Amino acid sequence: MGKTIALANQKGGVGKTTTTINLAASLATLEKKVLVIDADPQANASSGLGVDIKEVECSIYECIMGEVDPHEAIYTTDIEGLDIIASHIDLVGAEIELLKQDNRERRMYNLIKPLKDEYDYVLIDCSPSLGNITVNALTAADSVIIPVQCEYFALEGISKLLNTIKIIKTRLNPLLEIEGFLLTMYDSRLRLANQVYDEVKRHFQELVFDTVIQRNVKISEAQSHGQPSILFDADSAGSRNYLALAKEIIRRNTPAAQAPQTAGAGAGA
Repeated sequence: MGKTIALANQKGGVGKTTTTINLAASLATLEKKVLVIDADPQANASSGLGVDIKEVECSIYECIMGEVDPHEAIYTTDIEGLDIIASHIDLVGAEIELLKQDNRERRMYNLIKPLKDEYDYVLIDCSPSLGNITVNALTAADSVIIPVQCEYFALEGISKLLNTIKIIKTRLNPLLEIEGFLLTMYDSRLRLANQVYDEVKRHFQELVFDTVIQRNVKISEAQSHGQPSILFDADSAGSRNYLALAKEIIRRNTPAAQAPQTAGAGAGA
């Protein structure tokens, strides 16, 4: 059975969608079967993986509202082994519509459940909020990756997210764990970036990924072309960072008895 990982942070601009796209592509490149669920009405993960959102007829909205079988909403991408359930602006309405529904917090859990045996990893790109859809994602997830940008106010809002995770563990999903804090937009030349790195490490210690995502223009250029960076420029720093992150996640989730003798994490810093 595959592992479901939500990528969440209610603070915008931290690299959440970028990480979803590029981590998924890197995992698929490493021969893992991956499904991305775009749970953000902005649908940036969908367009970033080459989906024309104007042509999407069946999205995560219809799945959550129970209108279609989730298998009908799966789109393939240009990377073998990487599929996506796309988003749509209609998902904004689901926040309100779910208020009237029974078992509203488990809608995403129920739609992912029949898919988990078909994938090694299911990655959920959450919207920058702590609304009903994000609660659904965290209820459905086995773990959560929290991207933290190496800039001012990096830890702003983290305590609120951690409190939400704690509430969900208590009331809805006792098995939910933090997969790790991921430092993004890192520039080793900047004193501020190094200060943020040290602060996050001091606060969260072993929960911080060894891999760090460097600031890299190729990542943004790739998304503008509807591609993950590993397709756009496999030799770029961003591509190497996300490949290292994928290897680190695989290693963390591989039982010791199955792990290869030599495994390199490859920190991106």
